[in-house]
Amino acid sequence: MRGATQLDADDREHMLERVAEMVIDAMEANGLEVDDFISVIFTATSDLVSEFPAYAARQLGFGEVPLLCARELEIERSMPRVVRMLAHVETDLPRADVTHVYLHGAAALRSDLTRVRAVPDE
Repeated sequence: MRGATQLDADDREHMLERVAEMVIDAMEANGLEVDDFISVIFTATSDLVSEFPAYAARQLGFGEVPLLCARELEIERSMPRVVRMLAHVETDLPRADVTHVYLHGAAALRSDLTRVRAVPDE
């Protein structure tokens, strides 16, 4: 299951809020609980240094789930301030029915996915 969110600024509390929102939305959209997660890889663009994205998941109860943070490739023209998630989960959903969650500006990253959910900025 994939997800991404874009932050407005590199601020620790904002990072924790946006990553938690992405994880919770992905869980709700796919009917998952923490115990359904096998592992999660988070990546962050190099302009995000205020906190580890995985810490937001830890605060949601992912204490026994292996989590990994990595740096996103620095490609010219890439979107700034983005955290991505690749979650390995146990589910009975067919692969085509898994909902991938792309929030805020990151919704533009995968406009080819028919089940992209954009959350308006407030």
